[in-house]
Amino acid sequence: MTAQDIETEKVIVVHPVMPQQAKGQHVSLTDPEECLAEAVGLARAIHLDVVYSDIVTLSRIVPATLLGGGVIDRLKAVVEEEDAYLVYIDHPLTPVQQRNLERKLDAKVIDRTGLILEIFGARARTKEGKLQVELAALDFQRSRLVRSWTHLERQRGGFGFTGGPGETQIEIDRRLIGERMTKLKAELEQVKKNRRLQRSSRGRVPFPVAALVGYTNAGKSTLFNAFTGAEVFAKDLLFATLDPTMRACELPSGKKIILSDTVGFISNLPTHLVAAFRATLEEVENADIILYVRDVTHPNAESERESVKTVLAELDIDIDTDERVFEVLNKLDLMTAEDRERLRKSIRGAERVFALSAVTKEGFSALLSGMDHFLARNEQHIGVKIDTVTDSEAMAWLYRHGYVYERKDKENISRLKIRLSEKNVNRFLKQFADVDCRVLVTKNGTNTHKGETEDERIAKS
Repeated sequence: MTAQDIETEKVIVVHPVMPQQAKGQHVSLTDPEECLAEAVGLARAIHLDVVYSDIVTLSRIVPATLLGGGVIDRLKAVVEEEDAYLVYIDHPLTPVQQRNLERKLDAKVIDRTGLILEIFGARARTKEGKLQVELAALDFQRSRLVRSWTHLERQRGGFGFTGGPGETQIEIDRRLIGERMTKLKAELEQVKKNRRLQRSSRGRVPFPVAALVGYTNAGKSTLFNAFTGAEVFAKDLLFATLDPTMRACELPSGKKIILSDTVGFISNLPTHLVAAFRATLEEVENADIILYVRDVTHPNAESERESVKTVLAELDIDIDTDERVFEVLNKLDLMTAEDRERLRKSIRGAERVFALSAVTKEGFSALLSGMDHFLARNEQHIGVKIDTVTDSEAMAWLYRHGYVYERKDKENISRLKIRLSEKNVNRFLKQFADVDCRVLVTKNGTNTHKGETEDERIAKS
């Protein structure tokens, strides 16, 4: 079944509260009402018509169906009354539970993983995205090959004595899925190689990379568009963006950075889905800055933060200790003036925490300046004397790759002071060995040449 097949179909959404949660033994990070709202949002993300939604508190888990008999009877009555085609259970289901529920409810049943895969399938646009979605879907389907289709009863495994109906067909299906998965993994490995080559190319003309991460629908794509002037699809939908997008952005110093928009995270995102999209998330692992975008107006902003923290931890990124992480508190435009002021006071003095609005661009300048200063911490200051006639190429190179903060011209000679990354300093010295260049201050601010003051070194340059 594809997203197109279920589009506009009537769906019943059920969020089950597990017994341990109901007893308070292991309370969920989000309350059931918010979980149900998110489940409804997931269903509407692929244009399903939600005709009924409910929270079901389970006194015990029934192994065969997850839900108890009374709940199933009530849901069956709703299915018949609403003429619903699909029932979405906002919880992982085993293959047997899914099959048994479909039989009892006489409707198609889908769990959380299945619905997220449907959304991913609808959103994927690039070859890489489609490959990752298909691989994750096949991995999911492989465990769902239970004897629930009538056409399988024509087949019999073994010699017809101990083999149950359909076993041979199931084995064929498993083999075909396995072969397809092997092919997809090979294609994805090639995609990873291409990405490594692209990163290597960016390394040769090294612009810093800032990756946007955060809970789905936190406003990452809107922020991306506001920064870069791009027109990436941005809408009030869960998982509006799936494929990674990269665009150039200019900081106040004139330095260019590459901004990368990534797939949004969600609570209880299945581990194998994170693994399937690891190639996409490699951009986050290798980023110079990680812009963690939060919807500060969301009632469960803290629980969403924990969900993002969990996913990033699988990439060996700790949002509390990694110095690359900037917390971006988005959606100030939805707050009252009093709440905005209260928020600003609460983060005053906090390092790498910024409040802004991706819609009105309030707070943009502070974030851009903060990124500028962060990137400058590993830069060196150099003084260069350039003949503008013979060394014009070197002059152009410095303006492209560094920040020229002082320039003095006399006849055909220009004396420049430039801020460059250590990597670019080494590249410049190698590529333009004939140019008179002196390093003025190292990246940590200490003198490069013992016995000389900074003013003396600048004067010599």
